[in-house]
Amino acid sequence: MFLEIKGLTKNFGGLIAINNFDLGVNQLEIIGLIGPNGAGKTTLFNLITGVYRSNGGTVIFGGKDITNISPHTVASLGIGRTFQLNPLFNEFTVLENVSASFHLHPKSHLWDIFFNTPTYRKNEAYINAQSLEVLRIVGLNKVKDELARNLPYGYQKMLGIARALATQPKLLLLDEPLGGMNPSEIELCLNRLRKLRQDGMTILIVEHNMQILDLCDRIAVISFGQKICEGSPKEVRENEEVISAYFGGENVA
Repeated sequence: MFLEIKGLTKNFGGLIAINNFDLGVNQLEIIGLIGPNGAGKTTLFNLITGVYRSNGGTVIFGGKDITNISPHTVASLGIGRTFQLNPLFNEFTVLENVSASFHLHPKSHLWDIFFNTPTYRKNEAYINAQSLEVLRIVGLNKVKDELARNLPYGYQKMLGIARALATQPKLLLLDEPLGGMNPSEIELCLNRLRKLRQDGMTILIVEHNMQILDLCDRIAVISFGQKICEGSPKEVRENEEVISAYFGGENVA
């Protein structure tokens, strides 16, 4: 397993937010994690990436135990993520937003920056070229000079994905990438994610929108912090527990 979660548990006081959760992700898979609002999906992402400390269980990534290590260290090991609420630099251009994320892996020292050395200029040219390539991949290259705050909401979500890609991840965690998008933006996003997988990216997606099912190889369903189902999109669609968790009963028109 590329990512393996074993018995992960998180309590907030007397509330059990994640309860003995298991999940495995193989390289080059797209795995969906779906569930009703408040089911614990984002909490699980925060545990994987070190934002929250777990009360039990382990997270193994690439054979290394990363349980409860710092978010910066998790990112440096090759896990990139997006957030439900996009933390963009609103007064930066689209290109500047992506370029800023490349600095997680700096190649210039303070001395180089201060004296504007050839090493610094070469590194900045490299970052600019790589940032433009990331924007091409997600379909934002034509709006590279727009301020982030002026983008339509769907484009802002795609910019969040671009920033995550700029950290040069091996595993990409997407937190509700379709949230707030209109139908054409959803189709654009799904097509870009398919292309990312074709190019070698492993993806774990948290999503409330059931349209994500057709993108994924496997789906895990979480409700009240527990995994209630895992299987193919077809198996998940037909699972009575999933229907009950989403709609409150088995009889759905």
